[in-house]
Amino acid sequence: MENKDRLLITLIAVAGFLGVVLVWGGVKIIEVFRSIEPEANLSVELFPQPTVTVYPSAATVIEEVRDLSRLETVSYHVEKVVTAESGQGPLAFLLGDKLLLIALGEVIAGVDLSGLSESDVVVTEDGTIYVALPPAEVLVATLDNDRTQVYDRRTGLIGLNPDLETEARQQAEDLILQAALEDGILEQAGENAQDFMRSWLQIMGFEEVVFPETMPTPTPTLESAGL
Repeated sequence: MENKDRLLITLIAVAGFLGVVLVWGGVKIIEVFRSIEPEANLSVELFPQPTVTVYPSAATVIEEVRDLSRLETVSYHVEKVVTAESGQGPLAFLLGDKLLLIALGEVIAGVDLSGLSESDVVVTEDGTIYVALPPAEVLVATLDNDRTQVYDRRTGLIGLNPDLETEARQQAEDLILQAALEDGILEQAGENAQDFMRSWLQIMGFEEVVFPETMPTPTPTLESAGL
């Protein structure tokens, strides 16, 4: 009987000791976790907050685009040979004047962004921007006067026409412009303008850039509704 009592006392002592060890270990584990990361930060890591992306407003885009003003997107260099004459006929040897002009010119096309209005830009909440670009137009059409020259000229005895070269140069300028238009300079200028604007607007942070034929109806936002 005495041995049984001793065994019971021993078991109770061991159980008490183990209980103390477990409680002490639990406290230490909690202290270690708290020392590694504050409780608030652990909750942030376990439940991350969504990132809100703020896109530039239509008004901001319009202001930035207007600063670009005339956007030159393509340049054509054209050469034309023009023949101009006056006083031809039976008396050409006396009154005639004829010249051959080799003309070189440049035609520059692009879009004029200075007139862009609020109705031409729509920004959606998902980061898509719709832009109605103005049609491409010829911005510059001019002769290179330093490289344009009279290659040959034949004049009658009294047939020198002082305005003949000027008229030839004007005709050459018209022909150079017409050649550029027939070669599709406006179509190329429009495509280049879209490529430039797409890259520029994506740098501003927009996810997608669309150049629609018909502008969509803007979706009201909390800001526009005054809320």
